[in-house]
Amino acid sequence: MVQSLKIIYALFNKDLLLEIRQQYTFYGILLYIGSTIFVLFMAVEVPESDIWNGLFWVIQLFISINAVAKSFLQENRGRMLYYYSIAGPAQFMLAKLFFNSLLMLVMSVLSLGLFSLFLGNPVEKLGAFIGLVLLGGWSLSLVFTFLAAIAAKAQQNAAIMAILGFPLIIPQLLLLMRLSKAAFNNMMTIPVETVLLLIALDAMVIVLSVILFPFLWKD
Repeated sequence: MVQSLKIIYALFNKDLLLEIRQQYTFYGILLYIGSTIFVLFMAVEVPESDIWNGLFWVIQLFISINAVAKSFLQENRGRMLYYYSIAGPAQFMLAKLFFNSLLMLVMSVLSLGLFSLFLGNPVEKLGAFIGLVLLGGWSLSLVFTFLAAIAAKAQQNAAIMAILGFPLIIPQLLLLMRLSKAAFNNMMTIPVETVLLLIALDAMVIVLSVILFPFLWKD
C-alpha cells in the first residue's frame, strides 16, 4: 500500500513539474478564459443571474476539455512502455486523476475570478457557490480524464470523447446548474441530496476508471 502511494505521488509529481516547467497548458487556457469572458462582456455586459449561471458552466465545460483532454494524448508509446515497467494501471490512472483534478480546481477559481471581474457577481451565497464551483471542476476533470484515456488508446480518436462524453457529462452539468441556481437566491436552499448524488457520480467515475483502465493498459 505504501509503495503504491509512493508510485502515485511520483507520477503526480512528474506531471506537476512538467506543467510548471512548460506552462503551455496553463497560459493557453488562461488566454482562452480571459478572451472568452472579455468577448462575453463586450456582448452582454452584465447578464441576468440565470444567463450568468448558464454561461459560467458552459465556459467551465470547455475549460475542462482543453485542460484535461490532452493529458493522455501527450504520452507517446515509448513513454507508456516506461510507465508500464514501473507502475500499475490503477496507480497511473489515479495519478492522472489527481493531477487533472488539481489543474481544474485552479482553472475553476481563476474562471470565477475573471467572471466576477468582467461580468459582475450576482451570487448571493458566495461561499456555497465557490464550493459548488470546486466540486463541479473536480467532477468535470474526472469525467474527461476517463474519456481522454479511452480516446488516447483508440488511435487518438477524438470522436470517441464526444460520443461517450455526452451521456456522462450532461447529468453532471444539469445537477451543477440546478445546485448553483440556489446560490443566486437567498430564499432557496441547496439540496444536500443533490450534492451527495453528484459526489456519488464522481466516486462512480473513479471506480470505473480504476476498473476499466487496466484493459486499455494492456494494449
